[in-house]
Amino acid sequence: MTMQSALAPQRLRRVFGSFPTGVTVVAALVDDEPSGLAANSFVSVSLDPPMVSVCVAHTSTTWPTLRRAARLGVSVLGAHQEQAGRQLAARDADRFESLDWRTTDDGAIFLEGSSAWIDCSIEREIPAGDHDIILLRVHDLDADPAVQPLVFHGSRYRSLAL
Repeated sequence: MTMQSALAPQRLRRVFGSFPTGVTVVAALVDDEPSGLAANSFVSVSLDPPMVSVCVAHTSTTWPTLRRAARLGVSVLGAHQEQAGRQLAARDADRFESLDWRTTDDGAIFLEGSSAWIDCSIEREIPAGDHDIILLRVHDLDADPAVQPLVFHGSRYRSLAL
């Protein structure tokens, strides 16, 4: 097997997808309209100062709008929110239709019923191949331990078996 075929996009996606991740929604009000995207490339970065990150593809048509927001809301989706994850990952739909959400005074949007929420602002954008790593400064956060998380694994949404 050549290095070229070993790193083919389909194989990379299959192997990278073998690592289970949570599913987040990054959202904000921009020009009084809700804007958001689904991201499973979320990770905690630092406790002091508090920071998290998400990765966004250069092809995203939503990120150029979201990056203008003063604050971004990161909602960690619960197992019951699979449809919200699909809806917010869609390219050609009203991503917020029929979703219950709330906003902060600074414009961060959070989906109601999520397992956690994090109020952030953009600290830095770091180019990384075909994505950008978006480093986010955390301003406020909370979690509901009673809400089981939605998991993305093997290119599918899944729930944890308890």
